[in-house]
Amino acid sequence: MESPFRSESAAFRFLLITIAAFALIVVASWIDAWLGLATFLVLTVAAIVVYLRERGPKPPPMHVEHVGPPDVRRVLVVANETVGGKHLLDALGEMALAEKTEFLVVSPAVTTRLKTWTSDEDPARAAAQARLDATLARLREVGIDARGEVGDVDPLVAIEDAVRAFHPDEIVISTHPEGRSAWLERGVVGAARERFDLPITHIVVDLESEQAEPLPEA
Repeated sequence: MESPFRSESAAFRFLLITIAAFALIVVASWIDAWLGLATFLVLTVAAIVVYLRERGPKPPPMHVEHVGPPDVRRVLVVANETVGGKHLLDALGEMALAEKTEFLVVSPAVTTRLKTWTSDEDPARAAAQARLDATLARLREVGIDARGEVGDVDPLVAIEDAVRAFHPDEIVISTHPEGRSAWLERGVVGAARERFDLPITHIVVDLESEQAEPLPEA
């Protein structure tokens, strides 16, 4: 189910505010029952206001101007665990053959919000960087012009950062299949289509099926 919030960060902030408000109500109730009730009413109204503001009217899609030579198409690729998937690499190869294309591959660091809150992102970023380096090496081996970077843990924030810096003409988002993809559960692809005035291609990579495929005969 798609989150009503504009980003995972917004949802996480709302969760923290809710927990803090509950703790404040408990403390106020210990002091005085009526004070606890008054605190509950005030904080409930405040929480409703914050919730409605976060899920309020969405801003218009971000328009991105083309930069660079007119005959070069710039494609932003966003993927993490599926970044080295054969299906994704094949699709990028087809794009490169169809027209001159420059790729930026962004791999958001996969971690929990608790680790992000405690600044314990180093292992996730290191793992994302290792997958990214391997993918870039494979792309360059077949002559595909590509560079990459590790992005924010929130994929929408990672996409927005890359869009502002790279000015892509198209965005490719790679995910696991439905039922195994946290990004699909959070509605990342749909939210990106609402946020950016760009063609967005969703590529599903089933790593389990790719690993089970028989090797070609010699």
